[in-house]
Amino acid sequence: MEYKKLGTTGLDISPLALGCMSFGEPDRGYPEWTIPEEDSFEIIRTAVDAGINFFDTANSYSQGRSEEIIGKALGNLIHRDNLVIATKVLHPMRSGPNGHGLSRKSIFTEVDNSLRRLRTDYIDLYQIHRLDHSTPMEETLEALHDVVKSGRVRYLGASSMHAWEFSKALHIQERNGWARFVSMQDHYNLLNREEEREMIPLCLDEGVGTIVWSPLARGRLAREFQDNSTNRSTADQFADLFYSKRNIESDKEIIRVVGDIAQDRGATRAQIALAWLLAQPVVSAPIVGTSRAAQVSDAVGALDIKLSPEEVARLSAPYTPRAANQGGLTDAEIEEMTEAAGMVPQSA
Repeated sequence: MEYKKLGTTGLDISPLALGCMSFGEPDRGYPEWTIPEEDSFEIIRTAVDAGINFFDTANSYSQGRSEEIIGKALGNLIHRDNLVIATKVLHPMRSGPNGHGLSRKSIFTEVDNSLRRLRTDYIDLYQIHRLDHSTPMEETLEALHDVVKSGRVRYLGASSMHAWEFSKALHIQERNGWARFVSMQDHYNLLNREEEREMIPLCLDEGVGTIVWSPLARGRLAREFQDNSTNRSTADQFADLFYSKRNIESDKEIIRVVGDIAQDRGATRAQIALAWLLAQPVVSAPIVGTSRAAQVSDAVGALDIKLSPEEVARLSAPYTPRAANQGGLTDAEIEEMTEAAGMVPQSA
C-alpha cells in the first residue's frame, strides 16, 4: 500500500477509506441494511491486512453501534498511531432538545460520546455531517476549534454543502485564527459530477483534500443497469433523490462503458469506476462501503489500474448535467429524509 497525504496536511492516509456505515444492528436505527459484528470484524481485518489505515464512520450510523464495532475491532489489529479514524457529527442521537445539530453543547457532548464508543483518546478527523442552519456558523466553528485545541481531535473536515458556504466557513476560520477544515467529503462519481463546477475547483485552490462518498453511485456502477439485487439497493431510502430518472439514458451509457472497459481489462466494474476517481487529482480517497470482505479486496485491486487518457475520456464523455443538489440538502429535505429512514430516535 502506498500512502498519500490528506490534502496539504502531513497526515498519511491510505488511498482508499473503508466506509463503515454498514456496520451495526438493524434495530438500532438507520441504516436498516447493516451487518452484524462478526461480519464487520471480518471486513475490518481484511482492510487492515490490505494496508488500509483510514476508516470513516459517523456517530449516527446505527445510533453509535458502528463506532462501537470499530473501536472494539481496531484496538487488536493496528497500532493506534498508524490508524486514521474519521467520524462525523450532526444527525439526531436522541429525541428532545439538544439531541442533534452543531451547537457548542452538541459538539462537546457528541465528541466525548464518540471517543467513548471508539475506545480512543482522540479522533483523527472530526467532520460535520452537513451544516446546521439553526446554529450560527461562528458558534460551530469556534467549538470545533476548541475540541482540536483540547487534544480530543487532530483535524477537522466538512461534508456536502454549497461551495459558497464552504468558502464562507474557510474565511471565518482564517479570520479568527481557528483550526481549519482540511477535507471535504463530497458526492462525486461517474454518475454525479456536479461538484466539478464549483466545489472541486475551490478545494484545489484552497489545498483541501476531498474524500468521496458514494464512489460507486450506491452500487449502480458495480453492476449492470437496474440490477437491483442487493439488500441495500432495495432498502436505500435516498437513492432516488441522488440519481434522477431524468438522466437514465446517459447513466445507461456510462454504465455500459464501465462494463466494456472492465471486460477489456479483465477487471470488475467497481475497479474501473474507482480507478476513474483515483485518476482525479483532487481526490484524496474514495470511501468504499462494503458488506462482504471480498468487496474490500476487489476495491484494493483498483489501485493497480492506471486508466489511459483515452479510457478516461470514454468514461467521461456520456455524462449529462443533472440537478445540482449533491447532498447539499435543505433543512426540510434533511428532515424528510432522516424521518423516512428512521434516523430520528423514538425515545430519549
